[in-house]
Amino acid sequence: MSEQNQPYLWEKSYPADIDWHAPLNAQALPALMENAAKKYAARPAIDFMDRIYSFAEVAELVNRAAKGLQAQGIGKGDRVGLMLPNCPAMVISFYAVLTAGGTVVNFNPLYAEEEIRVQIEDSECDILITLDMPLIYDKAAKMLGNTRLKKIVLASMAEQLPFPKSLLYRLLRGKDIVALPKDGRHISFKSLCANDGRPERADINPEEDIAVLQYTGGTTGRPKGAMLTHANLTSNVQQAAYFFPETKFGEEVMMGVLPLFHVFAMTVVMNFSVHAGAKMILLPRFELEAALKVIHKKRPTFFPAVPTIYIAINNHPGVKAGKFDLTSMRYCLAGGDTLPRDVQEKFEALSGCRLLEGYGLSETSPVALCNPSTGESRPGSLGLPAPGTVVEITDIENPSKVLAQGETGEICITGPQVMRGYWNREEESAAALLDGRFHTGDVGYMDEDGYTYLIDRLKEIILSGGYNIYPRHVEEAIYRHPAVEEVTVAGIEDDYRQQTVKAFVKLRAGQSLDAEGLTAFLKDKLSAIEMPKQIEFRDELPKTLIGKLSKKELIAEEAAKRNAAANS
Repeated sequence: MSEQNQPYLWEKSYPADIDWHAPLNAQALPALMENAAKKYAARPAIDFMDRIYSFAEVAELVNRAAKGLQAQGIGKGDRVGLMLPNCPAMVISFYAVLTAGGTVVNFNPLYAEEEIRVQIEDSECDILITLDMPLIYDKAAKMLGNTRLKKIVLASMAEQLPFPKSLLYRLLRGKDIVALPKDGRHISFKSLCANDGRPERADINPEEDIAVLQYTGGTTGRPKGAMLTHANLTSNVQQAAYFFPETKFGEEVMMGVLPLFHVFAMTVVMNFSVHAGAKMILLPRFELEAALKVIHKKRPTFFPAVPTIYIAINNHPGVKAGKFDLTSMRYCLAGGDTLPRDVQEKFEALSGCRLLEGYGLSETSPVALCNPSTGESRPGSLGLPAPGTVVEITDIENPSKVLAQGETGEICITGPQVMRGYWNREEESAAALLDGRFHTGDVGYMDEDGYTYLIDRLKEIILSGGYNIYPRHVEEAIYRHPAVEEVTVAGIEDDYRQQTVKAFVKLRAGQSLDAEGLTAFLKDKLSAIEMPKQIEFRDELPKTLIGKLSKKELIAEEAAKRNAAANS
């Protein structure tokens, strides 16, 4: 109930089998794994390249790694970095750090050295767990002696593979396997786990203790570590599960192509799977053909992904020809970026699966809104607030003022999944959590039934000639052209207009289109102000590691071109 003792708008839109007032049991994250090991001991927890790990096996390895970390001095609140791709060691290490009482710091394995250095120093991380692959390890090794990092735990890829793949990996990739340095600053993951698996029980206060420092993408300025408590994350996995009331606990199969170090996959793939006793099929990276073969053969039932992955599937010739069977999937969830309606409709037609759009941020653990799986999914909307979550729209100029229903402003979130604040950033924490609401920096509105719509990112709105232009609106119009596969629209610096609208477009295979033709197509869909003044066609558009189109990279390219031109 709201302060006026009246139901919130969205409560009437909740389907009968989902309750906005549903109980949320905030607990320590290790309890998820402990409960799964008791309920689903013999059930498969992880399928990694055909090696199957049961829940009992994973839980034992978690306890062994936790005791090993405690032997290395890790205790209550100590930060441990994880710089790993999707593999069993990632899941085991995540729960082991928490079981030991520590705090997980997620690192993107493809970060540049400077990004790794900054995050190590900012998070005050002394131990890093990584993989014996030069691409990842070499960057980590440079941090020893050059940062506060004191020790590296090195996991072996070969030891995580089934026979004979483990043998073939050693034979064929021997030159690319890092030998464990014997310098006292390295320890193998195997030796870390060589103990009786009885760690000292950490006294965890779920509401107060930080489970994860999740660094934001850093689209503006230096990345910040969102402090997510055990209560934030355990509440959020329950909130996510409530949106899928038909989940068959102990039976589901989760497709894990999104990187687990990213907040979306951390909760919706890893923690959800442990909570629901689902088997996780882990792929170390997303490769379209390989992923389709896995879906066809291993029959996943849940498939969370970013919109660009669904776009790639829609346009794969083998999918169109019926070469791959996608019908095992019951629920697909799009997050991390906006989902174009055309993409949603095509994927649903090809797979027979409901593709639902959700919304969240690092600061909200991340699930804040979602279209309910058993209720009405409104195309173009972010869905309804998660159980126990309040969404309000506030005035952009006066952030303390809550706007009336239907008015456009900043989307704000209050709920048990909202972070404690940013690590060592008191001023920025106070600004983000003004009046007890998390201010997302996203612009949107709520309809009369409580569904929220994202208009655009506050920081990505294009200011041109005194007008506000929303890139998402322009992108949606361009996506309607049948020759377009991917598009991103950004504001490029302009001496006259302040910013000008530029569209970066990738065409479908075998299609042709020029700027004049696209402009003619858009004439009745966009105003003259919104019409892209520049259109650039590219063979590929840059993406982040989770597959999200990287507007940041394109804007940086344009700025570099402008600076080069000015200097010449």
